[in-house]
Amino acid sequence: MEKPILQVALDLVELKRAIEIAGEAIEGGADWLEVGTPLIKSEGMDAVREIKKRYRDHVILADMKTIDTGAVEVEMAAKSGADIVIILALSDDSTIAEAIRAARKYGSQIMVDLINVPDPVSRAKELEELGVDYINVHVGIDQQMKGMDPLDILSKIVESVNIPVAGAGGLDAEKAATCVSLGASIVIVGSNIVKSRNVTESAKKVRKAIDEAWQSGAKVELKRRGLEEEIRNILLQVSTPNISDAMHRAKAMRDVYPLIRGKKIVGKAVTVHTMDGDWAKAVEAIDIAGKGEVIVIKCSGDTAAVWGELATRSCINKGIEGVIIDGAVRDVDDIRELGYPLFAKREVPNAGEPKGFGEINVKITCGGIEVNPGDWIVADDNGVMVIPKERAYEIARRALEVKKHEERIRGEIEDKGRTLAEIVELYKWEKVQ
Repeated sequence: MEKPILQVALDLVELKRAIEIAGEAIEGGADWLEVGTPLIKSEGMDAVREIKKRYRDHVILADMKTIDTGAVEVEMAAKSGADIVIILALSDDSTIAEAIRAARKYGSQIMVDLINVPDPVSRAKELEELGVDYINVHVGIDQQMKGMDPLDILSKIVESVNIPVAGAGGLDAEKAATCVSLGASIVIVGSNIVKSRNVTESAKKVRKAIDEAWQSGAKVELKRRGLEEEIRNILLQVSTPNISDAMHRAKAMRDVYPLIRGKKIVGKAVTVHTMDGDWAKAVEAIDIAGKGEVIVIKCSGDTAAVWGELATRSCINKGIEGVIIDGAVRDVDDIRELGYPLFAKREVPNAGEPKGFGEINVKITCGGIEVNPGDWIVADDNGVMVIPKERAYEIARRALEVKKHEERIRGEIEDKGRTLAEIVELYKWEKVQ
């Protein structure tokens, strides 16, 4: 196999930024530049034209995601400077045949994307027979958020066809190296390069990893975490604003505040519903909760505390991650001295009585937000976010993408002296009146 190709997907919406980032990626060792679908939809064929003009010595791909009118769309992209046009494997064979004819006429090649194809191995063989130039084993962004991975089928595709195969979908340096070890000729990296604060260094890292995998010729085993460990690891990296953005501006718990600033809580919820001042179920939950979990308490009122120093010490002994109380807490000076992460609605000196009313591990509404047992809780100085357990991995991954995007913008503000409005072309994207 020849030296692997590093293709960088410019999945941005601002052409000016895409051109700049492309140059930084080339400095880091990128071979091919992909004008991503978001950029094409935002800027049209001008995106392909301008990037080709600026980087004539590099192969330029247009990710058209064509599924119909193959000849027309390939002609548009090829005339605009695309050396390779990406179309969808879900297209009818007639559309693919027309695309190939147009590509041959205008001096371009065709890469076909297997995204969402039910039987990718069989379809890859059919595409090779039709005469396409490259196969792209691609797991889309929304699929990645749910845990799908191109590595799961890549080797099968490589073994089934004789044309070059690309791997794409959430690749970082480690996964890119694994792609090469499984036989991929091309690795396509998007956000882990283009959203990096230092694009050049990120590209160099991927370049080094794939070159080493290619030179060694040995299979690179990817170390996979368990799902819960992966979710926790990601959530520890992101903030509650990142999570809110990932959940379409979802709201945090209302009127629940940190007792100690600078503390963060990440863990699965053990829920408690109790009466104002009745601390029995809140304390009993300590015996039920496991290491790394979060006790979330909904009280009927906030005139008397359901929590204090002694309960806090019990949590520390058990390794419980933190406590969230839509109600009152006391002994706050002792809890602060212990440095334990606790969020509450109100601080009072008086406790109630342990009458034992209420329930543990039931659906509650805490700070105006529904919480179910096992939902993920993330709390920091900005507030308390609840992530439904069914979507925890997806939302964690989306929050990480939000963080990457912000880090890139932060770098442009700090290192290049730009304003936020300038970077995101704010006025252009205001709703047309």
